[in-house]
Amino acid sequence: MKAVETVVVGDDDGVARIDRWLRRRYPHLTQGQVEKLLRTGQVRIDGARVKASDRVSPGQSVRIPPIPDAQTAVLRVPEGISLKDAEFIRSLVIHRDNDVIVLNKPPGLAVQGGTNTTRHVDGMLDGLIFDAEKRPKLVHRLDRDTSGCLVLARHPRAAAFLGDAFRDRDTDKIYWAIVVGAPRPKVGELRSWMRKAPGPRDADREMMISAKQNEDGAVHAVTQYAVISEAAQSAAWVALRPVTGRTHQLRFHMAEFGHAIAGDPKYKCDRETPNNFQNMLLLHARALRLPHPSGGELNVTAKMPPHMRKAFEALGFEESEARDPFEPFEGNRK
Repeated sequence: MKAVETVVVGDDDGVARIDRWLRRRYPHLTQGQVEKLLRTGQVRIDGARVKASDRVSPGQSVRIPPIPDAQTAVLRVPEGISLKDAEFIRSLVIHRDNDVIVLNKPPGLAVQGGTNTTRHVDGMLDGLIFDAEKRPKLVHRLDRDTSGCLVLARHPRAAAFLGDAFRDRDTDKIYWAIVVGAPRPKVGELRSWMRKAPGPRDADREMMISAKQNEDGAVHAVTQYAVISEAAQSAAWVALRPVTGRTHQLRFHMAEFGHAIAGDPKYKCDRETPNNFQNMLLLHARALRLPHPSGGELNVTAKMPPHMRKAFEALGFEESEARDPFEPFEGNRK
């Protein structure tokens, strides 16, 4: 980080708004950071305080306070989080822009805290501030044992936009799973009413059970599925698209269908789990397609975690057999 300096505006700079001049000179600063420097009087033109809309001209002197370089700004660790946790949570980032961060969440890491859960994504979000002023915000969640795409908003406007997109089902989420048995038909849609069973309200410990439409707390759930490959009749690799977004929906639906997701300790069926895949849930949020807060579309794919890659190898599944995760459902988008 440099000391306070005085910079003379050059002829090549021309006449420009002071906030834009600063952004050109220090591109790693956000607009919010620039406005804070101006609002607090840390940046001055010819000794006078200025607003973001004021203009600076060649020959004028601009007071510049100590500003971290781009590398320091990205790697700084805020108070309240260890360097180890900051490095860990940053290692999960698979997409980052001014509005959105997407993580590839590993299995076993809770998204939010709960009973006996002290280490979780929400508790490490300070490590993902990067060049912004505030920590990002969760806009949806994944079960503790489910891996894959997890979206964060970097500022309130993006959080509101993305929250609406998830709530209004303007997003497409594709999960990959290994299920027991071979589902028939190979492509279909699962519909049911479900409700939370009595018990703890910690989402990772809740249990969903079948319900009737008029039962208290009953919600309607819809899941589309497509079998991509099979290992004889013992297991299948399926793509799952949740049309609705209910707690444990995919796990509940596949178990009710008689083809529980392998390694699921909570939702089971009568079929035997092949190859002793009982220890870790084989469910991965593979791909996400959603409208971007700044326009256009964001399309992100998350690599499978090691335990799923090992299961693929053991069962003879080839990832190249499903190059586009959305392909089985292209005709069923909202």
